[in-house]
This record gives sequence, structure tokens and C-alpha cells, in this order.
Amino acid sequence: MSTGYQISEQDELYFMTFQIVRWIDIFTRKVYRDIVIDSLRFCEQHKGLEIYAFVIMSNHIHLLARSATGQLSNTVKEFKSFTAKKILEVLHTEVESRKEWILNLLEFSAKQHKRNEKYQLWTHENHAEIVYGNQFMDSKINYIHENPVRAGIVEKAEDYLYSSAGNYAGLDGVLEVTLISRSIERVKQMRSVK
Repeated sequence: MSTGYQISEQDELYFMTFQIVRWIDIFTRKVYRDIVIDSLRFCEQHKGLEIYAFVIMSNHIHLLARSATGQLSNTVKEFKSFTAKKILEVLHTEVESRKEWILNLLEFSAKQHKRNEKYQLWTHENHAEIVYGNQFMDSKINYIHENPVRAGIVEKAEDYLYSSAGNYAGLDGVLEVTLISRSIERVKQMRSVK
């Protein structure tokens, strides 16, 4: 069933949310977050994905991105497929105290859709919203960066390692992003007010 949040313009800038089924807190473990970072980096280097902002939370990812090749849907599909396979591989081979519980939920989720195999990690939706202006873009970047602050993980957005907030604050990040200068100026203005 369509939610109305589809990627219709393959080369436009989108705000997207990728959610783990049943809101399972997969990304509380570093190994799974690193799989996502490595895959996003690969998509940047080999698939033409331009990432402008991101955050990896415990059970979902927010991304502001576009495709330089005009194939955003395909890149997202490949990203989700690859990361699901890698995370499942780690779940099966590494020590994971929640292994049985997670795999049971992923298997149960897969049975809810005919197009799945044995396990489903990601929901089928991407909640893609086209970015239609500077104000909307700035609000989405702020929303992405403030997620860990709202969750009580950090006091300052740039202190959260798995986010592009540090990149916008002039720090080295775990992933290179394309900085949007309007947002850089906004961050500087916000800092001068504090």
C-alpha cells in the first residue's frame, strides 16, 4: 500500500527515513551502525549518492540526499538490501545477546509481506519528502541533527558521532557529506546566540 511518500523525481533532493521493522533497536550496537556508514560511503563513491545530512538513531535513519545519476530509488533499494544482508550475517555469526529475539521479530515481519524471504530488516517505506525550498531544507537539517538531542543522548548535536551535525560544526565526521552553506551560516548564527 502506497503511503504517498514516494521518490518520484529521481534526481531531486529528498528527506528520507529508513525504519527498522517493529522499531527494533538494532543500531544500539556499533557494528551495525558501522555497516550503515560503510554502505553510505560506498553509495557516495560508486553510486552517485550525494548526502547533505544524516543521523543514525537506535532504530531508524534520517537522510537528506539526492542522486547525481538520477537513480535515487535504485540506490536506496540497493543500500537497504545490502545493509540488511550484512546485518543479518553479523547477527548469525557474532555474539549478540538479543539474537534469538531479533531474528524472531525479523522472521515474523517477513511473513507479513509476500515479497520477503525469511527475514525483513527494513520497512518497505522510505517516507521520502521532496525538498522544495530553503526553509524546508533548513528545517529538515535541523530536525536530523537535533534527533539525538531530543532523545537525550547528547546535549549538543555536534557531539553525536553518527550524524552530520559535527560536519556542519567544522569537525571531522564518520562520513563525508556535502555541506549546504546556508545551513553552515545558520549553525554559526545559532552558536553566537548561545
